[in-house]
Amino acid sequence: MSAPSRRPEIRRRRTRQQKIVALRRRYQSAKGDSDREQIFARAKQISPLLTLEEFTAPMQGRSA
Repeated sequence: MSAPSRRPEIRRRRTRQQKIVALRRRYQSAKGDSDREQIFARAKQISPLLTLEEFTAPMQGRSA
């Protein structure tokens, strides 16, 4: 059997990253803590190994 093609793997990774970026935007504009918790829960479904610190780290530099 041959190894799986690399192209679908790259496509999945790019799609996942685009979804995480969109969720970060929603997280940043969310008003309440319950909204933020729901958005982070969705991000955890997309990328289970993602921590809250890793999720919010790119936003820390832009808000300053």
